[in-house]
Amino acid sequence: RSWLQLPPHPQMDQASFVSVLDNVGQQKPNTAIVNRRLNCILHGQLMSTASSNRLPYQDVLAGLPKQVRRRLLERSNARGLTQLLFHLCVIVLLAVGQFMLDGVVSWVFLLLQGITMTFLFTALHECVHLTAFRTRWINDLTAYVCGFLLLLPSRWFRLFHFDHHRFTQDLDKDPELSSAKPDSWPSYILHMSGVPYWWRMITGLAKISAGARSDRFITNLSRNEVRLEAIVLMSCYAFLFGISVYFESTVLWQIWVLPALLGQPFLRLYLLAEHGGCPLTADMFENSRTVLTNPVVRFFAWNMPYHAEHHALPSVPFHRLGEMHDLVKDHLAVVDHGYIDFHRKYQRVLTGGNPRPADGSS
Repeated sequence: RSWLQLPPHPQMDQASFVSVLDNVGQQKPNTAIVNRRLNCILHGQLMSTASSNRLPYQDVLAGLPKQVRRRLLERSNARGLTQLLFHLCVIVLLAVGQFMLDGVVSWVFLLLQGITMTFLFTALHECVHLTAFRTRWINDLTAYVCGFLLLLPSRWFRLFHFDHHRFTQDLDKDPELSSAKPDSWPSYILHMSGVPYWWRMITGLAKISAGARSDRFITNLSRNEVRLEAIVLMSCYAFLFGISVYFESTVLWQIWVLPALLGQPFLRLYLLAEHGGCPLTADMFENSRTVLTNPVVRFFAWNMPYHAEHHALPSVPFHRLGEMHDLVKDHLAVVDHGYIDFHRKYQRVLTGGNPRPADGSS
């Protein structure tokens, strides 16, 4: 209990949380207990990166001059289309390369194609915010196509994701916390495999299509629209599968299904860092993590490693997040220097150790 520095949840005091942990060994922990424990274990280490003079995110945003805020919110079709076309060109070139090459090199191209294709999730994410492009229909179309490739219906995801922004790190309301974060090596490996994701998406699509899913964030006004999209997606998948079987073709398997399976674990590694282990508070500079990574990762992730900045002001388009980071970096509470750094800390917790070794090295 030496790592119990602060209450892990605004509505739970120290003694109550210790009581919860005492009962963990006596019963199967539920999602809330697992998430509270993981966040509390990592809390002290993650907060140690914060400046003692940092301000809450609302105060920082309130202090931004109007002209700076206006510039940060400027969307651009040109910047969005340049980003998207380059991203797609890389995927196509890698797909062509894996067909033309043989042996290990072909598999390397296949893996890289899978990673870059799976990271179209970040393009989808930007588009559901309507910030990738200035024009609404380009955002909607791009979101739909990216969602189709990832078995992630864009209209459902927009509602899911907006609820996530509205209730970030709220154990009772944040839909991203409806399933527990990995709390053991077996659950960590399973999570990183992508298998739970594919299972949730396939069963979720089927339930939405049948009208049997009742997510809290799906309103009566949007229910029919969400269901129609799911039906269209399921019909398209069934058609493509039927065509492949009829012609005994493995093309879709080689250029879509297999790359998606290989690339999904890398997206899982990336996404876990966004909020995993962050304090369960309402301050966006505390409950979201910024990862300082290399330009290649930032490009294919559409600058979403600046995730605390994104949560503080979600209407800032991807190409302005670097500028916003420079403005607010002294007030960020949770910052990691690369995804390897984050996962080393996470894995130390799974092993039963402290997030940072006694010598202070990462």
